[in-house]
Amino acid sequence: MKKLALHWQILIGMLAGVLFGILAASLQWNQWVTDWVKPFGTIFINMLKLIAVPLIVASLVKGVSDLQDISKLSKMGGRTVGIYIMTTTVAIVLGLLLVNIVRPGKLISPETQTELMEAYGGDASTRIAEAEKQKNRGPLQPLVDIVPDNIFGAATNNGNMLQVIFFVIFFGIGLILIPNDKAQPVREFFEGLNEVILKMIDLIMLAAPYGVFALLAALVVESPSADLFIALLGYGLCVLLGLAILIFGFYPVLVRAFTGRGYRFFFNGISPAQLLAFSTSSSAATLPVTMERVEEHLGVEEEVASFVLPIGATINMDGTSLYQAVAAVFIAQAFGMELSVGAQLGIILTALLASIGSAAVPGAGMVMLVIVLGQAGIPEAGLALIFAVDRPLDMCRTVVNVTSDAAVSMLVANSMGKLREPHVKDWDDHYPKDRKL
Repeated sequence: MKKLALHWQILIGMLAGVLFGILAASLQWNQWVTDWVKPFGTIFINMLKLIAVPLIVASLVKGVSDLQDISKLSKMGGRTVGIYIMTTTVAIVLGLLLVNIVRPGKLISPETQTELMEAYGGDASTRIAEAEKQKNRGPLQPLVDIVPDNIFGAATNNGNMLQVIFFVIFFGIGLILIPNDKAQPVREFFEGLNEVILKMIDLIMLAAPYGVFALLAALVVESPSADLFIALLGYGLCVLLGLAILIFGFYPVLVRAFTGRGYRFFFNGISPAQLLAFSTSSSAATLPVTMERVEEHLGVEEEVASFVLPIGATINMDGTSLYQAVAAVFIAQAFGMELSVGAQLGIILTALLASIGSAAVPGAGMVMLVIVLGQAGIPEAGLALIFAVDRPLDMCRTVVNVTSDAAVSMLVANSMGKLREPHVKDWDDHYPKDRKL
């Protein structure tokens, strides 16, 4: 019998956890669930937190070092990275605007918020107090705090992730600037380390159904309230609305404004890659199809597509960044925490940098969200609130990532004079009519 896909296992684990939690609450097994079930959820969260620093180090060093061709293609590289940063920033800001307008976390009653904070808040109150102290410090203190005085000390706390990211980017730049024969062994080490970390993520995600079961069972017995699930629905719709605005509004308008190519032309060209991205939840797995569609159907010359798209699959995660911004604020709202403007600006910066190190594989966005939550002082256990709908949202945000890569490749090609008429005019054909299959 064919084994169930992991996302179905997670959904079953979520449903079983909710049903078991309801049963346990009705039978007054609350303490038993807290003592014997909840710890397995805590272990799962700790495993995600455990992998966060190694993942950001390995992925980000690899991502930055992959930009080594900028030495030969500095004009194209600068424009590529610049546009990617711009689109990712727009996505994060859009997510923050939507979640602050819709405020899905506020659908949870104050009583439930208090219960959540007592059950899952941990040291959140301490972090809030630290945030209050920051208001009385100098205006440039946040900039000073980004630069660590001890990288090993910074790496021991997920709340210092910006310091780790600063060091890793600095390290990656140094790696680019030294002779290739000296840099190659280091690159190979981090590429190998990155593969090991990705395999570890695969192993951790195998435990996800059980971790989700334990987390949601404990969540239900400790806060048995229907408003949690209403808020979760609002959160999911908020993310989907933001992703839809990017796919159907921002990217085609950007393409039309800078290249003159129309709405239908763009979607006819990229839609097969979008469908594959939706089904695989992986920008990396979709990359070969994305490159074929962009070159043959959108008219981007191979020189540009082969440079821009692989970089995009590594560092351009607009959908993931929007989701992280919405999820972070939603979890904060669910716990009754009010995030200041400064804290939300920190989310923008952290989500932007974390997206560079987010692996282009299913589930990696959830691991990177741990970084964003830790930096903002939001309890990481709040991940339990959003695990239930993460898989379908992951499928949708991967579509955004691939669509963004295609749009940026067209913009870069047009700026370089490398955008031509597509080989294939009929969007139903996957190959040029003069090419033998």
